[in-house]
Amino acid sequence: MERSKGDRIETWKDRYPDKFAEEDTIFSHIHRGDRIFISTACGEPQYLVNAMVRYAESHPKTIVDSELMQVWTLGVTPYTDQKFGHNFRHNSFFVGDNTRESVNAGMADYTPIFLSRIPQLFRNRMIPVDAAIIQTSLPDHNGYVSLGVSVDICMDAIENASLVIAQVNPRMPRVHGDTFMSIEKINFVIYHEENLLEYNPAVPDEIAHQIGRHVASIVKDGDTIQTGYGSMPNAIMSSLGEKNNLGIHTELFSQSMVDLLKKGVVDNSRKTLDRGKTMASFCMGVRETYEFIDDNPFIEFRRINYTNNPLIIAQNSNMVAINAALQVDLTGQATAESIGNRFFSGIGGSADFMRGANLSPGGKTILVLQSTALGGEVSRIVPFLDAGTGVTLNRGDINYVVTEYGIAYIHGKNIRERAMDLVAIAHPKFRPMLVEEAKRLKLIYKDQAFIPGKRGVYPEEIETFRTTRDGTIIKMRPVNINDETLVKDLFYSLSDQSFQRRFMSTRLDMPHERRQSFVVIDYTKEMVLLAFIVTPDKEILAGMGQMIKEEKSHMAEVAFAVSDDRQNHGIGSELLAYLILQAKREGMLGLTAEVLAENRPMLHVFEKSFPNLQKKLEDGVFELVLRFEDAA
Repeated sequence: MERSKGDRIETWKDRYPDKFAEEDTIFSHIHRGDRIFISTACGEPQYLVNAMVRYAESHPKTIVDSELMQVWTLGVTPYTDQKFGHNFRHNSFFVGDNTRESVNAGMADYTPIFLSRIPQLFRNRMIPVDAAIIQTSLPDHNGYVSLGVSVDICMDAIENASLVIAQVNPRMPRVHGDTFMSIEKINFVIYHEENLLEYNPAVPDEIAHQIGRHVASIVKDGDTIQTGYGSMPNAIMSSLGEKNNLGIHTELFSQSMVDLLKKGVVDNSRKTLDRGKTMASFCMGVRETYEFIDDNPFIEFRRINYTNNPLIIAQNSNMVAINAALQVDLTGQATAESIGNRFFSGIGGSADFMRGANLSPGGKTILVLQSTALGGEVSRIVPFLDAGTGVTLNRGDINYVVTEYGIAYIHGKNIRERAMDLVAIAHPKFRPMLVEEAKRLKLIYKDQAFIPGKRGVYPEEIETFRTTRDGTIIKMRPVNINDETLVKDLFYSLSDQSFQRRFMSTRLDMPHERRQSFVVIDYTKEMVLLAFIVTPDKEILAGMGQMIKEEKSHMAEVAFAVSDDRQNHGIGSELLAYLILQAKREGMLGLTAEVLAENRPMLHVFEKSFPNLQKKLEDGVFELVLRFEDAA
């Protein structure tokens, strides 16, 4: 029969009475100048920390010049009060909301380091641990407690500490994995039942959900994912609800992951490492989260030097690391830890996971950020990071950057290309500034054209998928300001004959000056559509269609081109059909076109689509007119 919680703890009190000493006796073992480790975030032992501070207040000469070390504190920070400055100085490996002001005021310290490397500092005594203040579950019948929601660097701190003081809390879940330790290894125990700290970020707004939808278009079935904390990751997770067979290998386990596990979206069935298991290092959630991971054999928490080791992460094929940033510049370097000389958070685990995912077969790295800060007054995409800003992720770490305005794929791109990619997903009101600064800094063409305001805002709502007559699925979308290289490659993939037929010119070059007219457009006056064949690895540009409005006649002139190796597959017909749909939506009365008489393939597309097409041949060129009322 299951014994009550009280009976269980009394058994261990009887067996180890010296471990259950009075609080004053316990804390008297902490000496002047000691380095004291405290469990992470939601694992922080609230009662124990407050008891230690009360002891310091009543014994002011006992605990003096002590250093309190944590990855991150979530809520219990009485030791940061100025009146305890003689007793404690806080040293954080990740700056949280409750210590940010103290760190930036010089009253507390921040140690920048990859989280995966902290255990090594404890083991080689570069950072000695004199005392570890931890929180555990109740001991089981064998005398083993679980560290529950905080394994991360906690187990290594315990193993290298001279003194271990544990708050045993029956509300701490027993989590599988590398979380267990014998009560014999604990010097002192204080039994105290209380609710665990909870982390319940703000409900994601529509901007976060839009970013989540963009990220969902990158994540594929069977990928193994990692995300950070906050409302943005929650929005990303909620957008993955239609995926299948996802896996999780992460540092932080959250309630949004519980939701995907319960839906069956995450089953870890296609992981190449730790198959069938969700792997994490610590948990920040709510009561429902803690109940889900309690004694769940499919959830394992491991030390941070396992979960965050890039070489371990890379053993998962198709690893997708999704992390947030405060600021990214046009060259692709980002910060997640500071703005200028003001510390905001820390290196954390983002660099570990981004580098591990880059080493993973089929892996991807995704950086997410809202396009603006301070209520829309500041752009998070900047020409260069502010002076004094720490570079958390360098130019080679990031594959994708995602804002609410779209996706920039910058991997393998040169500085000019990635600058234009990032301008394209910046907030529209900051794009003119970014273009001008990029010109001044010689990051992009000095004559780079740009259309400011609503006329130049990419119409994402026009993106669509179509199936050609032979079953090929193509993606069609409007051209964007950063598509110049794509368009260049399409033009030069055309044979001389196709090039001359499309542009009705003997000229066979398409320099930057001409290409700009196809990618920098006023969407209120014209439309250029790109048609892509989507493969598992990438999107291949196969064709382009153009429509220019003639305001006086309310007609639209159209033209299209399809790469030579993709002709006769119905791509031209789909481009024309979608251009017609857009023309009708914008109140056009019909279409016009000019086609060389020798260009039978293009002429056939028009004739097949519109039997009532009006044709007039003059000087070897057909002038075509289609009025929508005639077609009806």
